[in-house]
Amino acid sequence: MVTRLFVIAITPSIAIAIALYLTDRYDREPLPLLTKVFVLGALSVIPVLIVQRLLLSVNIFTGLLGIAFVSFIVAGLTEEYFKRAVVLYSAYRSRHFNEKLDGIVYCAFSALGFATVENIMYVVFRFSSNYYVGIMRGILSVPAHILFAVTMGYYLSLAKYTKEEEVRRRYFAKSLVTPTIFHGLFNFILMAQIPILMILFIPYVIYLWRLNLIRLNKYTKYSRDEFNRIIEDEE
Repeated sequence: MVTRLFVIAITPSIAIAIALYLTDRYDREPLPLLTKVFVLGALSVIPVLIVQRLLLSVNIFTGLLGIAFVSFIVAGLTEEYFKRAVVLYSAYRSRHFNEKLDGIVYCAFSALGFATVENIMYVVFRFSSNYYVGIMRGILSVPAHILFAVTMGYYLSLAKYTKEEEVRRRYFAKSLVTPTIFHGLFNFILMAQIPILMILFIPYVIYLWRLNLIRLNKYTKYSRDEFNRIIEDEE
């Protein structure tokens, strides 16, 4: 039974990792570096849990304010901060981070590492008697982490390849603030259980998918164009 739950918990991450790796087909990142980012993303669960417990201990809010604090600060800001920190200290300055698509790929692998451990904690240990938790998290929670990561990587790449300092700082800030807001809204809608918000949840998820697929396709096109340009120069 534990083996089955473990498979349910890790399958979404494996599927998404393969899809991301195949998407980055023009200038693939080295597997050792991707593995390093993934493992560090998984290990980031440790400081996240420590900070989250500290924040929960000082939470003085109740009702919707309390839910907002948990959604945007305890979960959103804390998790996105450490997932981004993994990329900043492992891949951001690497020579392999040499095109805009790389920001999305590395942020996604950091998020996958985190999401995999989080999923195991929920599916195998916390809700081991309920298979539906694993299924629903595979459909919603794990892909959501990747959508937040695409936004993070999108702005992180803009920051890396922008020469004007003021603009670079703005993009760098957005690489944390924007996924935090997306993450917070996602959690708040589910936790608050306000009927009108629950009605808007599916359109919100569709919006996240559409926005981030556009961004992913945009950077994939840049990668393809750069690859074709290099081939033409060699010819």
